[in-house]
Amino acid sequence: MTGLGGRLKEARTAKGFTLEDLQSITKIQKRYLSGIENEDYSMMPGSFYVRAFIKQYAEAVGLDADEMLSLYKETSSTIQQKQETGQISSSPLTRRRGLKSNNKLNEMMPKIIVALCIIVIFTVVWFLYYNHASRGLLKKGETGPNVTQVEKQQPTPSKVDKDKELKPESEPEPEPEKPQQFLTFESVNGETSTYALTKAEAFQLKIRLNGNSWIGVKDQTNKEWMTPKADIMKTGESVEFDVTETDYVRIRVGRPKNTEIYVNGELLEYGVPPQDTVPQNIVIEYRK
Repeated sequence: MTGLGGRLKEARTAKGFTLEDLQSITKIQKRYLSGIENEDYSMMPGSFYVRAFIKQYAEAVGLDADEMLSLYKETSSTIQQKQETGQISSSPLTRRRGLKSNNKLNEMMPKIIVALCIIVIFTVVWFLYYNHASRGLLKKGETGPNVTQVEKQQPTPSKVDKDKELKPESEPEPEPEKPQQFLTFESVNGETSTYALTKAEAFQLKIRLNGNSWIGVKDQTNKEWMTPKADIMKTGESVEFDVTETDYVRIRVGRPKNTEIYVNGELLEYGVPPQDTVPQNIVIEYRK
């Protein structure tokens, strides 16, 4: 415990607020507020929402939001270090398993080689025998009467045999379909609309302009992806970014009606019908 939950709870009590009062003020569900006070974030929808809820809670009870977020970051760093320690401790066991697998493969390799040699020898012998028999049959056919005799002895192909010749031996198996990504609208708060990208192997972002508009693109670290800075883009211009390594991006759009946003080639449908002169913040969370 870092003291974050205790400080927030003390400030709420000093203000005379109950959790129900705070829920009405911040529009945050009571169970999330209780989880923040207990520093239990397991029920939260994601780290982005945890930071946003802590900031709103602190502002509602008169505390410094940046200081409260710093306390939360200390908790997040401690959890991450524990996870990394667990991963490091498990690596020797993984290496031992890999060595056992390699030893088994080395033991089986001579047997596999011998079996392959036997198969190759059998195939060569069968090919030579078949080739020799075919040549002998051809020489007999050149003498005259024997040709007629061989043809008479051959049975007339039946309808079943003809159907077998026409029917393909096997149909190609269909290729497995790739999992389809989901780009869904989740919520709107003032000028900010939030979307979720799930079941996607990558996060490729493309912005194309049908008219002039101011565009800015930032990720969770507040890095600006527009170079050298966010600025007005003109009609017909487009930009593309590979933001697979990010958790989310926020696209600031001056004129939404002039702006098309594509995620992995899929056109983003605005959850709220855009107005031509009202800017919007489009937040896309990448849930890997």
